[in-house]
Amino acid sequence: MWRLAGETGMDVNSPYAYTLWCRDFATTSVVAHDDTGRLAAYVTGYVRSESPDTYFLWQVAVDPAHRGQRLARRMLDFIGDAIAERGLRHLEATVTPDNTASRALFESFARDRGTEAVWSPLFGEEHFPKGDVPYEPEDLVRIGPFEARSRQEA
Repeated sequence: MWRLAGETGMDVNSPYAYTLWCRDFATTSVVAHDDTGRLAAYVTGYVRSESPDTYFLWQVAVDPAHRGQRLARRMLDFIGDAIAERGLRHLEATVTPDNTASRALFESFARDRGTEAVWSPLFGEEHFPKGDVPYEPEDLVRIGPFEARSRQEA
């Protein structure tokens, strides 16, 4: 996961953080491997303790060699089904204003679930440290409420 995050240009956490993530949040995350067993994509997320009906999606990464196969969307649908089956009603994520691919992913997910994606500012530049690497603002998308779908509908 650490390797893939770096290769896709995402904010990279420490290898230790990804290792802990796999242990502590395995039931709320998903990985996809290619035919050789190499990691092709992942979604990480968790249930917000302050809002126990809400799943927060932390990162989505797809290896460039595996783009165009709808991996991100299929993993998001899997997560959506799993969290709805657990009784969760909303999915949240943050997205930078210029990330049109992620915005389209969340909009289509909401539309196909029969609900809406509500966007609002969450973190501005003032929330991030000043330095060599500029941080873009992050908008919050909140999707829901949604219901469980049968696996045949997915």
